[in-house]
Amino acid sequence: MSKILIIEDEAAIRRVLKKIISEENETYIVEEAEDGLEGLEMLKNNDFDLILCDIKMPKMDGVEVLEKAKKLKPEIPIVMISGHGDLDTAVNTMRLGAFDYISKPPDLNRLLNTVRNALEQKVLVVENKLLKKKISKNFEMVGESEPINHIKEIIEKVANTEARVLITGPNGTGKELVAHWLHEKSSRAQAPLIEVNCAAIPSELIESELFGHVKGSFTGANKDRAGKFESANGGTIFLDEIGDMSLSAQAKVLRALQENKVARVGSDKDINVNVRVVAATNKDLQKEIAEGNFREDLYHRLAVILIKVPALNDRREDIPLLVNFFADKISEEQGTVKKQFSKDAIQLLKEYNWTGNIRELRNVVERLIILGEKEVSAKDVQLFAQK
Repeated sequence: MSKILIIEDEAAIRRVLKKIISEENETYIVEEAEDGLEGLEMLKNNDFDLILCDIKMPKMDGVEVLEKAKKLKPEIPIVMISGHGDLDTAVNTMRLGAFDYISKPPDLNRLLNTVRNALEQKVLVVENKLLKKKISKNFEMVGESEPINHIKEIIEKVANTEARVLITGPNGTGKELVAHWLHEKSSRAQAPLIEVNCAAIPSELIESELFGHVKGSFTGANKDRAGKFESANGGTIFLDEIGDMSLSAQAKVLRALQENKVARVGSDKDINVNVRVVAATNKDLQKEIAEGNFREDLYHRLAVILIKVPALNDRREDIPLLVNFFADKISEEQGTVKKQFSKDAIQLLKEYNWTGNIRELRNVVERLIILGEKEVSAKDVQLFAQK
């Protein structure tokens, strides 16, 4: 069943459109609105799969309806209905997000093809959203503790801005999950998120990794190569463990943030980049600044928004949720029946000293699932959760 809304001030045109569309497919449910205000009110209170909207109407014209409808429910395709003198406006509405336009009087085949294509797009958009939600579960932030809810609130507020974010916290706490959530909830979500582990790249190669190089710029540079900043153009670059970055690389990152430009190693040609930077570290950068290991000006560029991810020992109330989440995930990965954890087992896990944080908890849960009995007991925890 597809619900279609026709917004048109001329009753005769509404009747013709409704008749043509309804007779094409008995599963089409067609509703009518005689002006833009009524149409928007119906849109607020109902779900539609397609909107056909006239351009010239009293009270509110079709262009304004289009703009407001796209903010209300952006996934709904909108086809504009144009009179002879509205053609330029109709073309311009395509730039504002209209799916297509049809002229008055409507050509039968053109109208029905447009309706079919628009409804097919709506299905694809919904499927893509569901797929994205499924993918996002790999980076789900599990927990209802006060510090985790606070982080979720910050993400909701800043994700759709261009503000740079610095994520701090011990190893294994899930700083990369915060970075993924920021990206996936941002307007850059359709563009790439490029991750760089600054601690895993030798200091002599970090600049080439970040900014690229030209052929012959150093031994082993056999061809031109784009860097991570170029690869992330239009999207987000996640600089993990930025506290381990060399001072010379820090200077180039600072320039990239200030000027939105990078230069490949061995080249004096600037390349424009449009990248949002999210950084993370397990180090105390204020201490690193005092010791001369980190640039203070770069710190202030990065730390527009600060997010501190707590150690697992500081959010023990989340452990039952995390255990259940990991048990589901591990059983799905291994194709086995999910094992239950007894209340006593959960209590022991809550009392455990998690120096390795979330990463350690996941390993312990996996070990208990593999080695434990049908139901993981307190005895299993005592046997297999030892460090």
